[in-house]
Amino acid sequence: MIHITRRERFSAAHKLYRSDWSMDKNLEVFGKCSNPNWHGHNYELFVTVKGDINPETGFLIDLRVLKEIILVEVIDKLDHRNVNIDVDFMQGKMASTEVMAVEIFNILAPKIQEEGATLHSIKLCETENNFIEYFGK
Repeated sequence: MIHITRRERFSAAHKLYRSDWSMDKNLEVFGKCSNPNWHGHNYELFVTVKGDINPETGFLIDLRVLKEIILVEVIDKLDHRNVNIDVDFMQGKMASTEVMAVEIFNILAPKIQEEGATLHSIKLCETENNFIEYFGK
């Protein structure tokens, strides 16, 4: 079995808040991330797939295909968007990096499976110091 990782980048705005909480409670729990005027990050997304090498092609997965799946299903929906408002797969969900990582995994896993590989993990870097890794359930 081999693992291959593809990196993509996107910029997006979000805020962490609960509409059923007061502004003070949101500030207490989420700090400056609850700013009513939003804030943004330059994210890095690492998508790692695993499987066996196809003896006919020498590939686990065609990286052009993997890139296209990631761009169409994730990056085009997130890049230069407001995660809380604009992103279909984040509607009604907390716009945390943790939730985004899980949702991205859930979107990509079946698409990658169709190409004969298995999604191993998602690593979503919010800052150079903070990142989430998700390996599925």
